[in-house]
Amino acid sequence: MCGEQPWDGCFNSSVLCFGFPLSIFFIVINEFCERFSYYGMKAVLTLYFTRFLLWGDNFATAIYHAFVALCYLTPILGAIIADSWLGKFKTILYLSIVYAIGQVVLSVGSISDLTDQNQDGSPDHIAVNVALSMIGLILIALGTGGIKPCVSAFGGDQFEDDQEKQRSTFFSLFYLSINAGSLLSTLVTPTIRASECGIHTKQECYPLAFGVPAILMAVALVVFIIGSKMYKKVKPQGNIMLEVSKCVGFAIKNRFRHRSKEFPKREHWLDWASEKYDKRLIAQTKMVLRVLFLYIPLPMFWAVFDQQVSRNYIKGAYGSIVNPILIVIMVPVVDSLVYPLIKKCKLNFTALKKMTVGMFLASMAFVASALVQVQIDKTYPVFPAAGQTQIKLINLGAVAATVQFQPQLQNVTVAPNEAVKCLNCAHSLLLFLTWYLNFQCVKDKLSINYFEDVAPNTVHMAWQIPQYFLLTCAEVLFSVSGLEFSYSQAPSNMKSVLQAGWLLTVAVGNIIVLIVTGASTIKEQWAEYVLFAALLLAVCIIFAIMASFYTYIDPNEIEAQLSEEEKEKEKKDQDDNEKAAEADSRM
Repeated sequence: MCGEQPWDGCFNSSVLCFGFPLSIFFIVINEFCERFSYYGMKAVLTLYFTRFLLWGDNFATAIYHAFVALCYLTPILGAIIADSWLGKFKTILYLSIVYAIGQVVLSVGSISDLTDQNQDGSPDHIAVNVALSMIGLILIALGTGGIKPCVSAFGGDQFEDDQEKQRSTFFSLFYLSINAGSLLSTLVTPTIRASECGIHTKQECYPLAFGVPAILMAVALVVFIIGSKMYKKVKPQGNIMLEVSKCVGFAIKNRFRHRSKEFPKREHWLDWASEKYDKRLIAQTKMVLRVLFLYIPLPMFWAVFDQQVSRNYIKGAYGSIVNPILIVIMVPVVDSLVYPLIKKCKLNFTALKKMTVGMFLASMAFVASALVQVQIDKTYPVFPAAGQTQIKLINLGAVAATVQFQPQLQNVTVAPNEAVKCLNCAHSLLLFLTWYLNFQCVKDKLSINYFEDVAPNTVHMAWQIPQYFLLTCAEVLFSVSGLEFSYSQAPSNMKSVLQAGWLLTVAVGNIIVLIVTGASTIKEQWAEYVLFAALLLAVCIIFAIMASFYTYIDPNEIEAQLSEEEKEKEKKDQDDNEKAAEADSRM
């Protein structure tokens, strides 16, 4: 049911639907459209590089990963702008415009007819297409990265302090919308790309494949603007990141100056900044640093999780859509059934505990993957080692057959029923037989039958589903809980900053993958899976220990208490000044 409820602050009232502020539905729809735009564009980006711009695989891969890395680094910039300058609403609005422009520029840059003066179907000045594409991607990275930490934090701002349960459900809906947009776009845009379009010649339709995400981004922007009068907007409180950095720097410097034992210890090392900075800033800095400290082990989860694509964790044509399908199913099941059941059992399943269980399940998913990989390896044929040649001998009865190897170095005559154990060749044979021929001579005619040397894999693809189920459960527990935890434990003026810090763990996780796989000498894929599973399990234990020492706080309550203390101090100072003025007047 929808109705109205009074809001404190800058709003007279706000419409509620089913106990939720109506404004969050605009935010969720906006996120769905934006994620469709991003993942739809990214689904065909590598093919665009290699098949339209004609880049080599290595260069295309490098540019692709550079773009993804930029998308996960720019959230820091967006968070600083939102919390220190423009506020979340204006930051999302302005950067969404930049985002939409970038999608349009990329779509225009993919039009082959743009510079195809001779109408042969190929751009005559490919540099123009490359330049437009790079400009478009840079704008997209600034847009998607800049709004990424702001949208989730802005959604959390719409709830009152007593709506903790509704806010928790919002983050689940928010994550659900991300994966729903990803699922739909991954199915739609590759299909559009495969169609043919063009003015002079018909070819793969990249302009439309990029154009549809551009339209969805424009829709996202319009939806966000429509709800503008309903939003609860928290005003920025100055350049808070600069103040925090100065506070930390002064505390370290002041502590170093007073390192002698003659100076009494203070409860927290940040308290050494009290000579210059007020209690509110010091308390807020403590909140942020306590959460950032817990972030240290988290990149290992993303290092494992992101390999489902980069290391071909799930194989087959439908691997890329299995995860979002399971997410769409699992998020409402976990939120509406699993968590309430755990609560009825009177178990205190906090956000940090959920994240710990999620890390453990991700580790077990890779153990399961290793077990399946071992079974797959057993079905592989035994190939000859270096310097050896593989020969297939066939019993042809009374007929002798001549088997010719490629390249044509020699001919070998094989007699009937003869067992040949060794063949000394004057030159190394460069290729071994993967198919062999059964020669049969019938009435002076030669009939040729083909036999497979490498049989089809006998391990069914369905054995990979348990791995993906475990990994999806891990993602739901870890990622959704992490978003909620980051918001709930952040001070009011640094919500976006902590969301950006959370997203930064994803970028660091990908760097870990590059380091580990680059330095690893493991040749067996199953062993590499075991390595990552062991690393994540170790990190899971470390995180569980760290989380056990964490004390949950209510930032709003602490800030309210500090405000009361500041008011009392101001009142006391005012009374003292009045008394002093009164005493001076009597003299």
